[in-house]
Amino acid sequence: MVGQVVKFGGNGFGQVLAAAAVAILVRLFSCPGPALLSEDEFADDERNGVPGDDKAGEASVNGKVVPVSIRWNNITCSFSDKSSKQVRFLLKNVSGEAKPGRLLAIMGPSGSGKTTLLNVLARQLMASPLLHLSGLLEVNGIPISNIAYKFAYVRQEDLLFSQLTVRETLSLAAELQLPEISSVEERDEFVNNLLFKLGLVSCADSIVGDAKVRGISGGEKKRLSLACELIASPSVIFADEPTTGLDAFQAERVMETLRQLAQDGHTVICSIHQPRGSVYSKFDDIVLLTEGALVYAGPAHDEPLAYFTKFRYRCSDHVNPAEFLADLISVDYSSAESVYSSRKRIDGLVESFSEQLSTVLYATPFASRESPKNGKKLSKKTVVKRKETWWRQFWLLLKRAWMQASRDGPTNKVRARMSIASAIIFGSVFWRMGRSQTSIQDRMGLLQVAAINTAMAALTKTVGVFPKERAIVDRERAKGSYALGPYLLSKLIAEIPVGAAFPLMFGAVLYPMARLHPTLSRFGKFCGIVTAESFAASAMGLTVGAMAPTTEAAMALGPSLMTVFIVFGGYYVNADNTPIIFRWIPNVSLIRWAFQGLCINEFSGLKFDHQHSFDIETGEQALERLSFGGSHINDTVIAQSRILLFWYCTTYLILQKNKPKYQQLESLPLEQIQPQLQLEPVEPDKVKQLNPPMKQVELNQQLESPALDQIRPFILEGAK
Repeated sequence: MVGQVVKFGGNGFGQVLAAAAVAILVRLFSCPGPALLSEDEFADDERNGVPGDDKAGEASVNGKVVPVSIRWNNITCSFSDKSSKQVRFLLKNVSGEAKPGRLLAIMGPSGSGKTTLLNVLARQLMASPLLHLSGLLEVNGIPISNIAYKFAYVRQEDLLFSQLTVRETLSLAAELQLPEISSVEERDEFVNNLLFKLGLVSCADSIVGDAKVRGISGGEKKRLSLACELIASPSVIFADEPTTGLDAFQAERVMETLRQLAQDGHTVICSIHQPRGSVYSKFDDIVLLTEGALVYAGPAHDEPLAYFTKFRYRCSDHVNPAEFLADLISVDYSSAESVYSSRKRIDGLVESFSEQLSTVLYATPFASRESPKNGKKLSKKTVVKRKETWWRQFWLLLKRAWMQASRDGPTNKVRARMSIASAIIFGSVFWRMGRSQTSIQDRMGLLQVAAINTAMAALTKTVGVFPKERAIVDRERAKGSYALGPYLLSKLIAEIPVGAAFPLMFGAVLYPMARLHPTLSRFGKFCGIVTAESFAASAMGLTVGAMAPTTEAAMALGPSLMTVFIVFGGYYVNADNTPIIFRWIPNVSLIRWAFQGLCINEFSGLKFDHQHSFDIETGEQALERLSFGGSHINDTVIAQSRILLFWYCTTYLILQKNKPKYQQLESLPLEQIQPQLQLEPVEPDKVKQLNPPMKQVELNQQLESPALDQIRPFILEGAK
């Protein structure tokens, strides 16, 4: 029965593809929303000492933060280069700790491993067979593999829907992530509190904007990204270089926001390149990395300066401590001598810190291993709620997709102008075709270029936009905001009114100019065929965008694939002359089906002038020469619908399969784990009594040649 109902072109291959598409569609509609935790898993967690908390949803709504301490020890990450057969270490035995209520900054020069360490701590390091990751990572004294906690990850790129306002972005995110807030008043109050907390009240009703439409500033986008992550009340906030691309004022405002979040009880960890002095003063703790090695981990402010003073590196007065630290741990490539001396200095600092881990102190004592009761905050009630929100997710996503599509004025204007301009150009070339024998070829050529133009316009628009939107969807799905099924369905429905307008404009201008079959019903069928083709091409663009890693790759792959469909589109190669191994391509070519439908619509019942016996007298004879005889327009529309369904289901499978996979941390044997940082307070007198090793003194003498009893400011060689 399925084989009779769904078939592309009447052959077995098309039946198999369509049947598979229908099966996937049934799963798409029947599958539940994202389940946070099954009852069996919940019971297992209770047996393992990680009980559920029935107030988890309440904690999110009320903004309560579960305190979380993160400790990592001997984190090592290596990358195997197959071409050179060498192993490059991205991180080398890095240890440290981040605690609630404190802002930890990971600092270091470019390529030092800041982002790698941040991704390891957030468990967001993309998996690769060439990577090897090992070490110990604990949350509240429990190995990370045995516990789950709420965290937020703010990436360098601000992934936001450009046509939504700030308030709409937060409101929709709150509805998707917090379905327990059913009251509109409560949700508005929740959003208003977030706007006030993040300093976004002044731009609450401004659109986010992008490169085409001016919107909010870069700093406001960064704070909006942070606000979207704070909706679920995460315990830990990771921020990857949050000041990148911002001016000094906006950078300080973003860092002030992170500092306030830390004071509210969050554990905040960020990577940062070279902050200004006022930003550095906001840090509670810092981790200094150079070439993947740990140089310092401990309190910020004056403590690192006092630590490096012991090794005769003193920060001059009125010098930004962050700049001093960056110069101290950076390799100077100005000359061979400077490279040698700076590397020797860095190696000495790394070795000294490794030997003196027990003397590197945080300002507050390390929290004792807490009870696992704060480990997982998931309840049975929350699981049941999420499974019942499929249609609610669909309506919310449909609302967002419609706002994004209908408000995209610049893109819609360009598409409208291009549709009208191409119709005028084609209409001028094929101006008022008659009924002569030569007009038969002209008609076929016009219908072919109309099919190609419609498909390419829809394809290029989709592949140019979807890869960026896919990154947003992947991030939101990773948080469990919604399932993939309602997203794809909402996207399809929301784009129907806007997507149908441009083929209608194209047909309304071209049809009378070329004087195609002059009846209203034929004109309506012409517009319907090109509209269906446009939707099928957009669905194909979604598949290409889901496969390609970047927008540039999608723009290269999409037209290349469409070229194959154009060759087998029914005009250049007759279907009866197609080689056997390629005969399946015309059956799945949206160009072929659109061209066939347009030809049937145009040539059926048409009479041509003829003078010789071998001339074509009727349109049916022209259709026979194209191997379109005996076909109907309904076949074309049904085939286009099945192709659209096939591409959407393929997109579903690709997105479902290509979920982000993250590198797993391999635990080290206990005998390989070095003693962890001792974090008990030490009196300042003890620090003064510590003498640098003789090896380090010699290292300093070679670099700066100071007297042994004299401390001089550190000056980087080669600096003017």
